[in-house]
Amino acid sequence: MAEDNLWLARAKSGDLEKGNGNQWAERAQEWTSRLAISVAGFLAFTTLSGLAIWLLPFSIPNQVSLVLHTVAGVAFLIPCGWYLVRHWRRYWRDPMSHNQLLGYVGGVATILCLISGLVLTWQAAARTKISYGWDTVHIITTFAVLAFGLPHILLIVFRDRKSRQKAAAAEMPPMAGPYGKGVLIFTLGTLAVVAVASYAYQPVRLTNQFPDDYSFKYGKNRPFAPSLASTASGQAMDARLLSGSRSCGTSGCHEEIVKEWDVSAHRYSAMDLGFQAIQMTMAKQNGPESTRYCGGCHDPISLFSGTKNLFVETEQLTSLHGYQEGVSCLSCHSVRKVDVKGNANFVVTQPARYMFELEYNQTESRTNRFLRDFLIRAYPREHVKDLTKTLFKTPEYCAACHKQFIDQEVNSVGWVQLQNQYDNWKQSHWNHPGESRKTIECRECHMPLVASNDPAAGDAKDYNRSPNDRKHRSHRFIAANQMMPALLKLPGWEKQVELTKEWLEGKFEIPEIAGKWRTGPAVGLEMIAPEKVRPGEKADLKLILTSNKVGHDFPTGPLDIIQAWVELVVKDDQGKVIYSMGTVDPKGFIQPGTFMFKAEPVDQYGNLIDRHNLWEMVGVRYRRSLFPGFSDTAEFSFLCPQLAPVRTRKFPQEISYAVSVPHRGVRTIQVEARLCYRKIDQYLLNFIFGEKKGLTAPITVMASQARVIEVASGAPKPGGR
Repeated sequence: MAEDNLWLARAKSGDLEKGNGNQWAERAQEWTSRLAISVAGFLAFTTLSGLAIWLLPFSIPNQVSLVLHTVAGVAFLIPCGWYLVRHWRRYWRDPMSHNQLLGYVGGVATILCLISGLVLTWQAAARTKISYGWDTVHIITTFAVLAFGLPHILLIVFRDRKSRQKAAAAEMPPMAGPYGKGVLIFTLGTLAVVAVASYAYQPVRLTNQFPDDYSFKYGKNRPFAPSLASTASGQAMDARLLSGSRSCGTSGCHEEIVKEWDVSAHRYSAMDLGFQAIQMTMAKQNGPESTRYCGGCHDPISLFSGTKNLFVETEQLTSLHGYQEGVSCLSCHSVRKVDVKGNANFVVTQPARYMFELEYNQTESRTNRFLRDFLIRAYPREHVKDLTKTLFKTPEYCAACHKQFIDQEVNSVGWVQLQNQYDNWKQSHWNHPGESRKTIECRECHMPLVASNDPAAGDAKDYNRSPNDRKHRSHRFIAANQMMPALLKLPGWEKQVELTKEWLEGKFEIPEIAGKWRTGPAVGLEMIAPEKVRPGEKADLKLILTSNKVGHDFPTGPLDIIQAWVELVVKDDQGKVIYSMGTVDPKGFIQPGTFMFKAEPVDQYGNLIDRHNLWEMVGVRYRRSLFPGFSDTAEFSFLCPQLAPVRTRKFPQEISYAVSVPHRGVRTIQVEARLCYRKIDQYLLNFIFGEKKGLTAPITVMASQARVIEVASGAPKPGGR
């Protein structure tokens, strides 16, 4: 070894200038150059770490490797470039050989790898996502460096070894040894830094356990019952794992989607004031554990973290995270398995969280946010794989919550079907199995495409979309609740209410399915009335209500709460109201006897369920709704001249009314019919908030039609009817 060092010293000092000494001296300088060794060590580490990031499972060491891979790439960009230029200048005059060609190709591949790495670093640090094109270039050039650069070096090693065998040992000692040792030390040193940094990083300590006083009322094998929701492990899940939805939009990534979600029914599903009041009543009457029945769909964060348990001093059954986020981003995107049985029959898995992600959610530190965002963007594979599933596009995914029943565990009697949007849709004319261009599915209505700059824009797996369509599916989940966003004063509630009104009126445009359904109201109203009526004659009036653009029953949801009804007003040509039905009084109550779509559930004693106390429900005594594409009829009649009003019922699907109209001086009669809708009936509002609050639910006129009936001159017909 001492002789080798002496020879190297002589070579560097220029003492070897005869024969092949000068050539060997140049080689010795190249092999032992600190720049050459450090550049080779850098290439070895970045290649190994890059392959680990690409091939090995998602982990903390891999994320640390990514950070050091990036830092090394930026730090060695200039030294590596300078070494390549210097190396080329030293040997470019030599005759072309197969090994020199390998060197040229390997050098170009290294330059492209460095450039693509620099672009990816900039994109991950300053933009919302990396380019998969540049990422592909970076991966391909990494393999090219291995394929051409490594053989180039090995061939030189073999050549020098062969030359040394022909020469005297004193004239040419082994030179690749110091080079290899230097590269090995550099590489092992950087890998040691990865190991130490991985060990030093202390992730947020999570508590995936039920509280010590958790009640396993329905058995330890069913900790979340009577909800059918479960975790993949069967254990509790720390609330922080499924929360932090707003952090998805803090760095400009999913900012548009978070704003949409922030005012949606999914977001306020737990903070809904009605839900909170009814949940508390249920807990007091049926036990706190029974509220888990509601938690799977309305409050999954609280359910899975074990909050819906025993009363505490504040009597809160909803965790802080659950209350603020309801159905959070990760509550939905962590679902891995669903069953169309309903009642939240789904399984969630613990989502992979990146380094500094939970730290940022707790501290909102800018450094943590930058590191979190950089890791997610530079290493998006796990983020995309974990949170993007074909399952999310299917109606069956929605069915897990949008289908409900009561069973003996809840009502102590037996099974009763409640709202069921999924089966309604499946059996309707909107569903054409295997024919996507004829079928309209849940997401196409309730998550229509909107113009987008979101990193998630584009979709190659949807039948009518492309990866570059610059659209995403709206997360407003527009449906039919105008009241709660306004009552809670959620950010952007005015826009949400406006869009909901347009939705109910059938004015909400959805271009992607415009050719699949009718234009106009969601539920059409057609009036059939006589053009002329003589005094003493009975004028028959028929209203035909048709479900045109509703994918399930209308109305849908909890029909003990929701009300849709016909308001009919008849006036003379002086504007005097001579008959009305379906009007709402100043206190918010609908006129008795009104033609109405709703349900009247009852308990086991036949008492009306009117406080949404579904835990006592055993059946319904009345139910009226419209199946998709079907019609229902309401019939009215009035007499001319004035007669006492008479109400008759002809058939189960037809209601007739006799309306009195004065004939003296009246030339025309104006008839206006309106289909009205509101989300919460007045009795329930008074029960929840108290009558003194004076709260009433907004009423939307979904469709209306008016007719003018001429009153013919002549004597009234005898006999009235």
